[in-house]
Amino acid sequence: MAQSGEITFKKLDLEGLKTLVGWAKEEDWNPGPYDAEVFYSADPDGHYGLFMEDEMIGGGSIVSYNGDFGFMGLFIMLPAYRSVGLGKQLWFMRRDLLRARLKPNATIGMDGVLAMQDFYTKGGFHIAFRDERYQLTGSEYKPHPSVSSFTTEDINELIQFDLECFGFDRKAFLSQWLKLPESKVFVHRSEGRFSGYAVLRKANIGYKIGPLFAADAMAAEQLYQTCLSAAPGLMVYLDIPVCNRNAVELVKKHNATYVFECARMYYGKAPEIDMEMVYGITTFELG
Repeated sequence: MAQSGEITFKKLDLEGLKTLVGWAKEEDWNPGPYDAEVFYSADPDGHYGLFMEDEMIGGGSIVSYNGDFGFMGLFIMLPAYRSVGLGKQLWFMRRDLLRARLKPNATIGMDGVLAMQDFYTKGGFHIAFRDERYQLTGSEYKPHPSVSSFTTEDINELIQFDLECFGFDRKAFLSQWLKLPESKVFVHRSEGRFSGYAVLRKANIGYKIGPLFAADAMAAEQLYQTCLSAAPGLMVYLDIPVCNRNAVELVKKHNATYVFECARMYYGKAPEIDMEMVYGITTFELG
């Protein structure tokens, strides 16, 4: 039962964000052991907590991508303080502060779980597409000559390709995401042209692929298989947008198992990106 006390809304430092990610781990959200540092570096001013007296009881991210696009992720309340209106208060505080941090009419994105989608809709968001998480045990596939490990020489082409698939510049985020410890980054080239990339990120349980961006279904499958080969015997998770039929076919072809789903929701106009190139979203926390 929630106790009465003074409620404050404060920006979090890295240690506070690490606490939130730790709570996410306890809720079986399976974050990565190095996520907090990367999330913080993407936007040091984009993480807030709700405090009762001096105790943090909830929090979440409200990351700005250069003021052009915002993302509300990592929304969590301690169990003892749920269903008493404090989570609703925190959510609206975060939404309104993020709106104030962005340029006029900038869009905000989020990935909402099924149980909360009606609430988010009432808060001004609309569903653009469903995300489904699939899991598959890693196993070895024949190496694909079109796929190679990422090197610094690939960075400019990767950033440009990412811009086409994500819709907004996120160099600050990628500069750290591509260097995550215990993780791997693969790039795909077709006839010398950069045609996709995938990040295989260490999670607390197994690995997560995110993003998986590819110019076509063949490139996506070759990147997916390369990621599976890099984690033999371990669980590998991929979050697909079901509006991309080829992404749905990819997980079906490999007999991956459905885990759960969210919905990508937007406050404002949905970004103009080619979803046929998005086979795996980057993360539910930052978009």
